Amino acid sequence: MPRHPRFLPPGNYFHIMNRGNNGARIFTCDDDFQFYLNKMTDLKAEHPFDLYHYCLMGTHLHILVKIEKESDFSNFSKRLNLSYASYYQRNYGFTGHFWQGRYKSQLISDDPYFIQCGKYIELNPVKAGIIENPEDYPWSSYRYYALGERNDLLTEDIFYKELGIDAKSRQKAFKELVVDTEISDFLDKSDRIAIGDKKFVYNQNRKAKVHETNKHTPYRKSRS
Repeated sequence: MPRHPRFLPPGNYFHIMNRGNNGARIFTCDDDFQFYLNKMTDLKAEHPFDLYHYCLMGTHLHILVKIEKESDFSNFSKRLNLSYASYYQRNYGFTGHFWQGRYKSQLISDDPYFIQCGKYIELNPVKAGIIENPEDYPWSSYRYYALGERNDLLTEDIFYKELGIDAKSRQKAFKELVVDTEISDFLDKSDRIAIGDKKFVYNQNRKAKVHETNKHTPYRKSRS
């Protein structure tokens, strides 16, 4: 039976998460992380979308994106997953299912929550106890915002310029930005589909319910 399409309304922002099957490692050394980012860069040129924040962890990864065409992003994701799984299997003799199903997605509103969601994603290595300072972790977008490090994968966060009048002041403000507990609670719970003001969340939940109902409605041919 074919899988139903995801609820990815075009022109919206999403937190996307993917993980190894049964929590298995997907990145073992620096070469693995770099291969994934290089492949991501290549495929993103063929299937354009805006990538604002990301973090690659040993067993999973997070990205914050804007999706204009669901088909473009789905093709990008499918090709990236297949390519990386093949790379990993060749190098480590891995067999079986590599990814734990399809990626998970959560809608993010374009309000000040947005940049907090991005920073929360980049703080994953600190939360996991891998490092104490997020600047020391090379496999996230944190250095782009906190240090001004060049990163051609990224589109600048839509609220970043509001943090200060120049690059130095924005970098300082980003380092000092505190992530609201509501953001962390939301991103830690994959069963919630949207974060933003009450109206945004209400509308997206309604749309998701309609989408869920429609995908389970059997197709009927119209009478001639």
